[in-house]
Amino acid sequence: MSFMRLCVFCGSKHGNKPLYSETALHVGRLLAERGIGLVYGGGHVGLMGVLADAVLAGGGEVIGVIPQSMVESELAHTKVTDLIVVQTMHERKALMALKSDAFLALPGGVGTAEEFFEIATWRQLGLHDKPVGLLNVAGFFDPLIAWMERAYADGFIAEKHRGLVCISSDAEQLIAALQPRWRRDR
Repeated sequence: MSFMRLCVFCGSKHGNKPLYSETALHVGRLLAERGIGLVYGGGHVGLMGVLADAVLAGGGEVIGVIPQSMVESELAHTKVTDLIVVQTMHERKALMALKSDAFLALPGGVGTAEEFFEIATWRQLGLHDKPVGLLNVAGFFDPLIAWMERAYADGFIAEKHRGLVCISSDAEQLIAALQPRWRRDR
């Protein structure tokens, strides 16, 4: 059986609440403990760095995918298991999707939201059938969840796509909810 990998989208900043970094650390430890590899944006900064360092400290596999421009800006995490340098953000996202068995979003900014929505859209369009999760840390994603419910209520999201994203405020529960799905999908 091949090694299972979870792609995590998260901030390149720590945010202004210690809970965000604490959660990234917790998720990284969970992945390492459960033998789940991490695929992420390849940075050493912010929540990305905390997450990658936690997986590495636990002896887990970490695959970073980063555009050359970010390597030149000295943002690359040079101690990951495998650092893959690409030319564009589009290549980065496509390769991250290809190398992953499931996806999870933690708090972050515009880039995190863009990555999350693109992968959720690809799932909706049938371009992949991999589970997508949203870890709602301290209500961070409450406005986004309300927007998705409003889009459903107003007829912009079909009933069959309403449950497309697994949402939880508990990292252990969410990872457990995603795992049986990606095992079944293999």
